[in-house]
Formats: sequence, C-alpha cells, structure tokens
Amino acid sequence: MGGKGVMLVAILCLWALSATTEAVTEEESGLMMNFYKDTCPQAEDIIREQVKLLYKRHKNTAFSWLRNIFHDCAVESCDASLLLDSTRRELGEKEHDRSFGLRNFRYIEEIKEALERECPGVVSCSDILVLSAREGIEAVGGPHIPLKTGRRDGLKSRTDMLESYLPDHNESISVVLDKFKSIGIDTPGLVALLGSHSVGRTHCVKLVHRLYPEVDPSLNPDHVPHMLHKCPDSIPDPKAVQYVRNDRGTPMVLDNNYYRNILDNKGLLLVDHQLAHDKRTRPIVKKMAKDQAYFFKEFTRAIQILSENNPLTGSKGEIRKQCNLANKNH
Repeated sequence: MGGKGVMLVAILCLWALSATTEAVTEEESGLMMNFYKDTCPQAEDIIREQVKLLYKRHKNTAFSWLRNIFHDCAVESCDASLLLDSTRRELGEKEHDRSFGLRNFRYIEEIKEALERECPGVVSCSDILVLSAREGIEAVGGPHIPLKTGRRDGLKSRTDMLESYLPDHNESISVVLDKFKSIGIDTPGLVALLGSHSVGRTHCVKLVHRLYPEVDPSLNPDHVPHMLHKCPDSIPDPKAVQYVRNDRGTPMVLDNNYYRNILDNKGLLLVDHQLAHDKRTRPIVKKMAKDQAYFFKEFTRAIQILSENNPLTGSKGEIRKQCNLANKNH
C-alpha cells in the first residue's frame, strides 16, 4: 500500500475512534442532542415559546429558571427532585432553608401542561427544568447553550442530601470549590456559575449579618447606605419581601458587571467577597471582569456539566404526569 493509502486508512481509523468515543459518551450518560426529535419534535420549541411568554408577563421567572437548574442538578442528580411537593412522610427540597427564595414553580406546570397537550407522557419534568433554564439564560442576555436531553424524573426528594451538595452563602470558598469539584466543575467553572449573581436579588435574611450589629469593614462604604436602606431590620421578617438587587447597574442582564462589582467590594454575600479575593479565584475574576466572551464560554461549559450530572435515563425513574408529584402519589 502506498503512502497515501496508509495515510487515508489512518485518518479513517481516527475518525472511527472519534465517532465511537462520542457514541460511548452519549451511551454512558443516556443523553443526546434533540432526544425528542421523533417522539415530540416540537418539544424544545414549545418550551422556548412558553418561557418567552412567561418572561414577558413576569420578568423574574428567568431568575427562577436559572436557580432551579443549580438547586436541582447540583444535588446528586439532575432529576427534577426539586419540584416535588412535601408529603406526610417526606419534606420537599423546596421547603429546606437552602432553597429559601425559590419560587415560580407553578410556571413549570404551565410548560408541562402545554407539552402534555402536544405529546402526552413523553417529555420529562427534568428536561423541562433544564431547557427552561437555557431559555431563561438567553432571555436575560446570556449565551445560547446547546444542551442534551433524555432525562427521566426522580421518584423522591433528596432533602436529606441538600446540605452535603449545596454550599451555604457563609461557607468558605474552599468548601464551595470542593462541592463544585465533586460534580465535575473546576475553578473557572465555579467562578463563571457564580456570575449568575449578576441578575436577581439577595434577600435581607441572607446578608444582614454583614450589616448588624456592625457593618462588615470589607464592604465598599459607598455601597453600605443602599444596603441599610433596603435591609433596615437586623432580624428581618422572613415572610417579608425585603431584598437588595445583586447588581444595581444592570440588574436584569446576565453580564460580567458582577465581577467588576465584587472586585470593588460590592458583593452582597460573603462568597462573593471571597471569590474576588482568594488567590485561587481572583485571577479568573479579573479576567472575566475584562472579557465577557471568556465569562460566557466558561459559563456555557459549566452549565453543560451541571445539566449532565448523574441523570436518570433509560428505564430509570419515570415521566411524571405532574411535575410536583411522583406518579405513585398522583
């Protein structure tokens, strides 16, 4: 065989190996792009249109979609366990302190109902949760993120595991890094994911310890009067809607302004402050503050990893009839 023939065979072998590796990766996770192309071809379009309609009516839904994917997928499996209501025997994840401020779950049901009208019993709540997060990210100016589908829904809440997986806002940056690393997200990915603090708000109950009885000296003194105005009580009523916008400059836009804010000591949570000043994360924060394209690239990669965390596929789990109830409780 001539040199050209040998080279052609080598190229074909490399191509076959690459294709096989990709197939194995998809087979291992059970997820794939456009999973519903045959069973419900309009599924992703329906979710996209529903999210757009809901965002037009209620702007804050986009923040809910974004928080949902983190609070669900970071806790052992991306299986929509977050959406399950409490039962007589089991407290739902939604009721745990780590889920404080999560809301708008009823709109997930609206999307589910629209899909059930088109394709009954086909599209999982976990895929709805993941894809609505993608559309919510785009709605607030974030990048388009290609995401695989094919998840199935969990049968029970994972409330007893929340504290093991979800970092608290008062935990050290080392603990936060370790918890993200356990699900495959590296340091740049963590820094990018926390960039979601660019949008939405922080409830006063989560930050008053930085204001009372003494103001945290690490806070930018120019930012403190606004925080005190928004959080006038040292012990806020948890039922009262008292909060501070995470980013006063562009509160409804997912952008790299968050990184400039925390470098200027305007981060609301302790984890924001630590992110800007820890030697492991500060160089990445500074780079993202200057380069939004880099932020979006790492954010996209981190969301993809998060969305593929230990999914239920094949015959595992179920396709729920309602997202807030396992089928056995329906």
